[in-house]
This record gives sequence, C-alpha cells and structure tokens, in this order.
Amino acid sequence: MDVLIIEDENPAAERLISLLKEYDPEIRILGVMSSVEGTVEWLKSHKLPDLILLDIHLADGLCFEIFEQVPVKCPVIFCTAYDEYALKAFELNSIDYLLKPVQQAKLEKSLEKMKELHRSQGTGTEISAQVNDLMGLIKKRETSYKSRFMVKIGNRIKAVKTEDIAYFHSHNKLTLLVTKDGGSFPIDYALDELINFLDPAIFFHVNRKLIIHIDAAREIHPYFKGRMKLILHPPLEDEVIVSSQRTPLFKIWLDQ
Repeated sequence: MDVLIIEDENPAAERLISLLKEYDPEIRILGVMSSVEGTVEWLKSHKLPDLILLDIHLADGLCFEIFEQVPVKCPVIFCTAYDEYALKAFELNSIDYLLKPVQQAKLEKSLEKMKELHRSQGTGTEISAQVNDLMGLIKKRETSYKSRFMVKIGNRIKAVKTEDIAYFHSHNKLTLLVTKDGGSFPIDYALDELINFLDPAIFFHVNRKLIIHIDAAREIHPYFKGRMKLILHPPLEDEVIVSSQRTPLFKIWLDQ
C-alpha cells in the first residue's frame, strides 16, 4: 500500500510513519507534505496513492483548500482534534478520523475501515461529497454563538451568561435554563432549536430532553447495553442516560 502523509508537524509525521510500519512493514511512504501549496503540486504531478493521511491545519491554511484545487479520488483519513460536528460528519459519511496523539489501535482500525471502503469501491465523487459536508459543518462551527440569554424574574429581565449555564432541559412542555448555582428559568426555545445557538465544543445534546455544559457532568458511570449514566451538578431529578448511539460521540466530546 502506498501512503502520502500531509502533516506540518515533524514529530506527528514521524509517529504516523512508525505506526504505519508497525501495522505493515510493506507500506510505502510516498512523501510527507506540510503545506496546501506543496500538496497540490505533488498531487498534480504524481499518481494518486492508495491512502492519504491528512492533518486539518497545515502550514499555509486548512487542508480543505487542497480539495478545491485538485481532485482527490482516493481514501482519506484525517488527523484532527476537531469537535463533535466534524467528528459526526466523519462518522456519518464513513470517512475516518484519528484524534491526536494518534494511537496504534485506532490507526489499525482506521486502516481496516479504509480497506473495507476499497472493497466496496467508494468513488472519488463520494469522497468529495463527504469532504464538502465536513467543510460545511466546520464553517458552521466557526459562526458566532450566543454569549448570553435573557430570562424573566418576575417583572425583571436578567442576562445569564452562557458560561454560567449548567444545562437546558425540557420539563412539562417548557424549556428550562439551569445555571451552575441552581437557578432555573423558562426560555422561549425548543431544545432542537436551541442547540443551533450553542458552541458544540462546550454543549452536548444528550437526548431529546437535555443539553448539558461540559462542566455539568460531575460523574459518569457505565450503564446497561453500552449506555452511560450521568450525575449532573446541579442535580437533575430525572435519570440522565446517554444512549448507546450517542455514547461514542459523547466520549469524544469529553476528551477534546
């Protein structure tokens, strides 16, 4: 298998080479590129590799600029520290990702998924569409999010800063904003609407009734059938369960 590495940090590139060789000594490293410009020139003048390992942040910009300048019709595995939206895009579209620092077991799993993609004859068009989806989600991540919410206290209106919010939850057809000091205030948003105004790096949509701030999860316990149970602060009367489908994304979100 011929592999091109696109990574602007020498230690990270050397680690990838070492891990690849440990997985299969027969793997050929065609080159290590560190910039968008250099990668575009390389791709224009060489045969496509069997696989590209690609960092998102390069010396002269984001790697997505590469796809805008030259067609990439081979499997791509991203090396990234991006948030939930980017990771969700990879998961849903079957482009794989590796969180830095790259671990051997995860790299091997990614390579096996790449082989499966090859067996299923994934096309360059599919890969390009997946990258476009990812770009759109990351651009969304870079938009402005609400820094405060206005809540009513009797006849007064109070501003609650986003960093003071522990979670939002639905109760008796109301959406309640709960602060870290235990205050609870009704707001005029449904949770599905509300999540669009919150930074996904610090807020997670646990289930249809709850969105939590990353600091609100005080205890995390394994639960039945691959699920997780959360203990929140301030405490929430209802039991908080992360489904087996949401658990992998939740773990990634916590570990960013």
